[in-house]
Amino acid sequence: MARTRNPPPSRLRASRSPPTILFHRGDTDFRPRVLSGHWPDGPGQVAVPSRFLNQRGLALDDTITVQAQGNRTQVRIVGLVLTNNADEIFADWSGVDALVPGTRADTYLVQTAPGTDRDTFTSAVRAADPGLRVLPPRDGTSSTAVIIISASVVLTLVLGAVAALGVFNTVVLNARERRRDLGMLKSIGMTPRQVTVLLVTSMGGLGVLGGVAGVPIGIAVHRLVVPAMAQAGQADAVDILMNVYHAPLLALLALTGVVIAVLGAVVPARGAARLSIATVLHNE
Repeated sequence: MARTRNPPPSRLRASRSPPTILFHRGDTDFRPRVLSGHWPDGPGQVAVPSRFLNQRGLALDDTITVQAQGNRTQVRIVGLVLTNNADEIFADWSGVDALVPGTRADTYLVQTAPGTDRDTFTSAVRAADPGLRVLPPRDGTSSTAVIIISASVVLTLVLGAVAALGVFNTVVLNARERRRDLGMLKSIGMTPRQVTVLLVTSMGGLGVLGGVAGVPIGIAVHRLVVPAMAQAGQADAVDILMNVYHAPLLALLALTGVVIAVLGAVVPARGAARLSIATVLHNE
């Protein structure tokens, strides 16, 4: 059976030209997230995205005039919602009578219970009302979000590889500069394994310093760049964009610096450890 409320979640588009008013009723899980203010709970109230306010120079508690099918009424902006469309206004179903009295909903959002056979449910819906058109289910993932996350992952991997190569180059140069020292240490009994550990731990220490310094710098840059990007997109830097760093993640980021340093140092350190004492001293 379908898991819905009575009446089922639904909405109605009252106008086809921007801005569009969407009247909602039913389950609150299908509504946009409210960032500030509250969801409209009666006639004469609407909620809008931040881009709607920014593009029109409006703010919460301002009053605007809306029109549909020749009917005009004033509504007050009581909520800010998280959507990306600057031309959508959200209202409670109780406001329908003021603009489009007697109009039925044109969209129903249904969440089925686990184990529901979609074909059986779809057939039952069409049999009850042949005028309804069943659309494919949404997977809950925005294509824009997928692109952003994929680009971020690729960029992170590229930056990690560049950092590891930088460490690799540093260790190679460091080993070449310390060839005589390493030869002397091996001549007094240091094993190749100990030489490798020496070079790797020295780079690991730099990785710790890099992580400790880099994490706060990254947080500071994030708090500067994200609001600037949001402002360029005529949006606001909402909490889900700003509050992304938590203690476990910060610890992981700091540890990542150590891991990159160690991985970049292993190969050149092992190469330096394999050099014979005679070769090192002969080159000196």
